[in-house]
Amino acid sequence: MTPPISRREALGALGALAAVSAIAPATAMAAPRDVSAGRLKISVSRWCYRQIPIDDLCEAAKGFGYRGIDLLDPMDYEVPRRHGMVCAMANGFGTIPVGFNRPDHHDKLVADGEKMIPLAAAAGVPNIVCFSGNRAGLSDGEGIANCIAGFRRLVATAEKYGVTLCMELLNSKVDHKDYQCDHTAWGVQVVQGVNSPRMKLLYDIYHMQIMEGDVIRTIRANAPHIAHFHTGGVPGRNEIDDTQELNYRRVMEAIADTGFTGYVAQEFVPKRDPLTSLKQAFDICDV
Repeated sequence: MTPPISRREALGALGALAAVSAIAPATAMAAPRDVSAGRLKISVSRWCYRQIPIDDLCEAAKGFGYRGIDLLDPMDYEVPRRHGMVCAMANGFGTIPVGFNRPDHHDKLVADGEKMIPLAAAAGVPNIVCFSGNRAGLSDGEGIANCIAGFRRLVATAEKYGVTLCMELLNSKVDHKDYQCDHTAWGVQVVQGVNSPRMKLLYDIYHMQIMEGDVIRTIRANAPHIAHFHTGGVPGRNEIDDTQELNYRRVMEAIADTGFTGYVAQEFVPKRDPLTSLKQAFDICDV
């Protein structure tokens, strides 16, 4: 999922690393934040902070109150555990354009899933992200039927190991042209058709605000089908503060009010000091 780091990003890492060094003594001295009173478990997506060494990111995030790191590969599953955290969502099998909506992809996707699910379970990873794939001319009905057939081949293994497959809702308007699972109703039809407690949606608030808006009502109406959330400011996928259009604190309150027990993960690209923005985002979401 993670694109290669660019030269510009590599140069920008110097500033971010300086920020890590500057806060490290204070983070090390401070007692970990008590998050027991918060109604939501909050995570952070690794790729948005890839310029920061993962151990440093874990320590800083834990100090702010975060409980998980999202979108890791198997080689890094154990890193959050060293810091008393979890990998809340693993990078999955397939890619955004190449997913379960085409039968000719199923054999490889299922084979890769059969290998990954036990690894995730052994490391205490509760969720793996999956994708519909791009339409490439498929009708909605064909895509739904094909996804149901493909995921049904894999859910028995997911049920056996207690790992949830989370098909991600993404926008096809700005970031992922032609992606098929671009509306909540489409994804819900797949989840209902697979009919397994280990097949759910990853509801990305940023993407769904772009595609359909009406975020709180949609979350309330479809809460049983959602296992994980991602954040991001609209427009731009940057900080989730008052520089963008959503009231994220109210969205978090609505999620908590549904009785949600999974993770909400920050997946925004900070425009300012990354750790300052990461702490601010926790404070907004800690309801």
